[in-house]
Amino acid sequence: MERQQMIERQIGTISSDTEIAAVSLTVANLDDQLVFYQKVLGFKLHWRDGNQAGLGTDRREIIHMVEQPDARRYNRVTGLYHFAVLFPDQRELARAIARVLSLQYPNYPTDHILTKTTYLTDPEGNQIELYAESPEDGDWFMNGDIYGARRSDGTPSDGREPLDLEALLSHLQENDSLDAPLPPETRIGHVHLYIGDVDEALDFYHGVLGFDVMGQAKAMRMAFVSAGGYHHHIGLNTWQGQGAPPAPPDALGMRYFSIALPDQTALQSVLERICAAEIHVEHKETGYFLHDPSRNGIMLTAAA
Repeated sequence: MERQQMIERQIGTISSDTEIAAVSLTVANLDDQLVFYQKVLGFKLHWRDGNQAGLGTDRREIIHMVEQPDARRYNRVTGLYHFAVLFPDQRELARAIARVLSLQYPNYPTDHILTKTTYLTDPEGNQIELYAESPEDGDWFMNGDIYGARRSDGTPSDGREPLDLEALLSHLQENDSLDAPLPPETRIGHVHLYIGDVDEALDFYHGVLGFDVMGQAKAMRMAFVSAGGYHHHIGLNTWQGQGAPPAPPDALGMRYFSIALPDQTALQSVLERICAAEIHVEHKETGYFLHDPSRNGIMLTAAA
């Protein structure tokens, strides 16, 4: 079944080449977090300056951290549900998961049919998804109250099956080192956010920023938006409660996530819509900063 038949999609105005570029986190112990992201996940430390650091691949920086020793975890607030690290293929995902397994770090391998993935949390409770695309195995759909998946042979799935680790690890080759750094193509594939209201969030992410609405499952209190027809660049849910408040300033977790437009023209188009909606935006050295209606931070940039 064609994707446009399976997904109730509303086309937006944002450039189809838009991507999620990076995630910035408030952490309580920068030393411990750097050990985890380098040893367990294979990130490269790009720089460290006092209480801040940046990590990523040889090609790009995708994680920014700021240490705030008194920060703590809050529940029933908006913010980051998880961020997802996208690997270029299933072989590289297999390498990443094998590395996690070899260190006996708790994780939860899951088959979403359209993607293969595992979930884990860092030492301070930030949830992370590691995934690779597998469209040859099927697709997902989100239509009305229904969210699910359909395998390539037409049989249904809930899209949350246990991952066949033996099949995934068969992609590894004999000389593949588990200690190899992240492949340079690795990037942030999507972020999934706790918000206060789904319709309000869609008015912002679709109506103002211009993302496509890829589907909404009202019974599950969630929706997906993306650019260029991707299954989702941003997930939205009210699982912390309808009308959940923003996290306090001393909260652990996401400070902001970065949206990279392909060029200055595409960025300017989005900024004009933000201005027309009378939403406050702040020009910073690294981009244009604003908040969504649930006070989740967003940094808009133009790709180099």
